[in-house]
Amino acid sequence: MATSLKNLDNHSERNITDVSKKKIGIVVAEWNYEITEVLYSGAYETLLKYGLKPENILRKNVPGTFELSLGAQWMAKKDKLDAIICLGCVIQGETRHFDFICQAVAIGLTEVNLKFNKPVVFGVLTTDNLEQAKDRAGGKHGNKGIEAAATAIKMLGF
Repeated sequence: MATSLKNLDNHSERNITDVSKKKIGIVVAEWNYEITEVLYSGAYETLLKYGLKPENILRKNVPGTFELSLGAQWMAKKDKLDAIICLGCVIQGETRHFDFICQAVAIGLTEVNLKFNKPVVFGVLTTDNLEQAKDRAGGKHGNKGIEAAATAIKMLGF
């Protein structure tokens, strides 16, 4: 369903599992910081809401969205994490750079999921402009960070 038809804050309570003893990592891209910080806040608060302890949330920053895949892989390899949430924002520009970054990150995060057999959640906004990004980072379409955290929790209950 298109985000414009759905609020990212609204998710089904089905398959919400007890995460009180889990440890979740969050990798946050610094590029488009004003957007990714809002995504992080949404994810962090959602994890707390469902019982994750603050000391069991590990945050790491990477320079940009392209680096999320390697950041997630490093977290999966060295930290005893049950799931990893990756948050970034890529905004369409005048060149095809947008297409290359989005595709590389989608493939890279999928590979980390499969390599480490644990949820690595794609919490990346891929928008045409800054307004669309703001709409999906706490604006009229909710917060992709909330959706990403709910996805991680649900996948842990699979």
